[in-house]
Amino acid sequence: MNHIRNVMVQGLIVVIPLAVTFWVLRLVFNVLDGFLGPPIKELTERDVPGVGLMGMLLLFYFVGLVLQLGIGRKAVEMVQGWMTKIPIVGAVYRPAKQLIDSFTDTAESGFKKVVIIEYPKAGTWMIAFMTATTMTNRGEMGVVYVPTAPTPNSGWVGVVPMEDVYSVDMSVQQAMSMVLSGGIDTPKNIDMNMDSSESQAKASGDRNL
Repeated sequence: MNHIRNVMVQGLIVVIPLAVTFWVLRLVFNVLDGFLGPPIKELTERDVPGVGLMGMLLLFYFVGLVLQLGIGRKAVEMVQGWMTKIPIVGAVYRPAKQLIDSFTDTAESGFKKVVIIEYPKAGTWMIAFMTATTMTNRGEMGVVYVPTAPTPNSGWVGVVPMEDVYSVDMSVQQAMSMVLSGGIDTPKNIDMNMDSSESQAKASGDRNL
């Protein structure tokens, strides 16, 4: 019985991730086909599996190609500006765009850097992303986003004193991979700089002077 149980556990470890991946890809495949499948079927009078996925890939390529051109980039930026100004649509589009922009190295907004905060109790540390800073009557505060694993699109936003926000020697991509994997894909070494972000900023300013 022990042998059977051990073999089954090993099989589950391999099969379950594959099954989840297949289920997610199939769900995305069916959703995309639901957009373009019906009109293509009406035009060709035949069911073409995968037409939604191909259409989405062509759309990505076309938009990327347009961005390569100066005029196309300006047109896209103009459309993005209009989208953010529409009352209801802008409330959804703006944070979605900022979230995607956060994964690019040239992002001007979004996740500035990876930090850690001591939460929910002393000695317990949470990975977070610095998104902004703000001034209050209590001094400068750091606005941090603490994602939940393994779905980083949900989480909570905290306003923490800058002296309680500490930098970590991790890139945004590394931290996001850590969250998505539920901590499995964790770097072997994490340099927790126990000088707060505020102290580091002051020290950097002193060196520049």
